[in-house]
Amino acid sequence: MEMGFWQLMSQATIVVKAVLILLALMSLTSWAIIFTKVFTLIGARRKVHRDTDEFLDAADLHSAIARMGRDQNSPAYRVAVEGVTELNKFGDMNGESYGTLRDNLERALSRGVQGESAAMTSSLPFLATCSNAAPFIGLFGTVWGIMHSFHQIGMMKTAALAAVAPGISEALIATAIGLAVAIPATVAYNYFMGIIRGVDSELSSFAGVFMNRVQLELPQLLGEEDSAPSSPRPQRSAARIQDR
Repeated sequence: MEMGFWQLMSQATIVVKAVLILLALMSLTSWAIIFTKVFTLIGARRKVHRDTDEFLDAADLHSAIARMGRDQNSPAYRVAVEGVTELNKFGDMNGESYGTLRDNLERALSRGVQGESAAMTSSLPFLATCSNAAPFIGLFGTVWGIMHSFHQIGMMKTAALAAVAPGISEALIATAIGLAVAIPATVAYNYFMGIIRGVDSELSSFAGVFMNRVQLELPQLLGEEDSAPSSPRPQRSAARIQDR
């Protein structure tokens, strides 16, 4: 069976061979992306779950960031860094209102979530291209091979099946390989997009949790006096939150 396949390929036209080589390169690249994304996206989902739980369980924002910083490859940690960076900038700006801080912080967290989403979706357009284009590329090879077979029929002046069957067989292989490239790419693309949508939703929820904690701890973070008379006034330098 394998020998028959290679014999057919050796007799194929240049165009059909080029189509098969292109499909083979597309398949190798798509499988490399699939294997890479399986580990990175599943790992990202697990890390977001873990860091969100650690952030909620931490006593305050300082300790929450410190605990999350043990894994700096976590998407949730990188989103938190965007918020911490903006918060530290605010600590250096006197006279700013809480409303300004809230707006700036929301934009920073949204920018972080969008950045992580863009990173997770990188390379996926290639899978979408394979799923959409590979069947048509294979079909082009099939059509070209069948045209060549009919040309051979005219040259030999015979319509015997034995004379044209090899050419038609090699042409149909192009369509089969095109489908073999497109089907895994389509399944993987839909699966990965489902994971990314879930992680993106969880990161947006984490950004909301981050905002809630900042609003609760903002007076202490900015070193302002508590409303209770017995509460000590923290130093202004306490506004610097370590993001490492």
